[in-house]
Amino acid sequence: MRIIEASKLTKKYGEFTAVDGVDFFVNEGEIFGFLGPNGAGKTTTINMLTGLARITSGTVKLAGYEYPREVKKAQQIIGIVPDESNLYEELDGFQNLCFCGSLYGMNRLKREERARELLEQFGLADVGNKPFKAYSKGMKRKLTVAAAIIHEPKILFLDELTTGIDVASSREIRKLILDLNKKGTTIFLTTHYMEEAERLCHRLAFIVGGKIVRSGTLAELMQEVQRESIVQFTLGDGVLRLREALMERFPDSAVEVLSDDTIKVHSPRQIDLMPFMRYFANNGITVYEAKLVRPSLEEVFVKVTGIEIEKMRKEKEGGKK
Repeated sequence: MRIIEASKLTKKYGEFTAVDGVDFFVNEGEIFGFLGPNGAGKTTTINMLTGLARITSGTVKLAGYEYPREVKKAQQIIGIVPDESNLYEELDGFQNLCFCGSLYGMNRLKREERARELLEQFGLADVGNKPFKAYSKGMKRKLTVAAAIIHEPKILFLDELTTGIDVASSREIRKLILDLNKKGTTIFLTTHYMEEAERLCHRLAFIVGGKIVRSGTLAELMQEVQRESIVQFTLGDGVLRLREALMERFPDSAVEVLSDDTIKVHSPRQIDLMPFMRYFANNGITVYEAKLVRPSLEEVFVKVTGIEIEKMRKEKEGGKK
């Protein structure tokens, strides 16, 4: 069942088109990844889906509610974790959660009970009475997620979930998100971390320049771009001198030298390992490992969009918008 449907969704600011007629859907109970560089339209799309930005044209239906007519009803069943924390620095963790609960109309007993439950669940019980400004970046991010789900929303929107926090905190937060999803929460996630999207998402869409350039499951996206068979060999001495000889012996293959002892062999057809193994043996080269290589999501993204991941990451972490 589709819980989010967007058709020809467009957002303009004067003459500038931030989101340009995008179409996509999110199934109930899945984690949907929305990937793209800064300025691609990710946050603008989230803002339209959550009712924080007016739609210029197109339609949105969320859990059966039609925008803009029923946007207020839709907002009662969604949670939002923005790129930057929206909690109050002077309030402690417990007070922040209770305040957020009050915004959703929860009575005092219910929101206080839920706040204690979330502090425990998110490993923040020991710092629940400390001011938010004293929290580490990882702790702040966890409390922001907790605040977004205090009313137990059906859909959770996460904008750049783990940007700028340490590895351990990122791992903890990803686990919390997976646990929420297992309990039935549908999650719409934007990120520039390809590894994070690969670990979390059931389906993904790539957005560049306000347009969706590709969407599908991870397997579908990888199958679409992997037009060749790749095998990686870890060998003994002699890799560099073998490159030209290998390409002459196997003219249908391209040989990529990765290091002094590792090569990748690329072929438009399925690679038969035995001829290579015999060739190495006849030339006195020891084979320590031979493995089939599938593209990473990062490689898929680069091939589809032409955008280098490292440049995108530096722009994001450098604070460019």
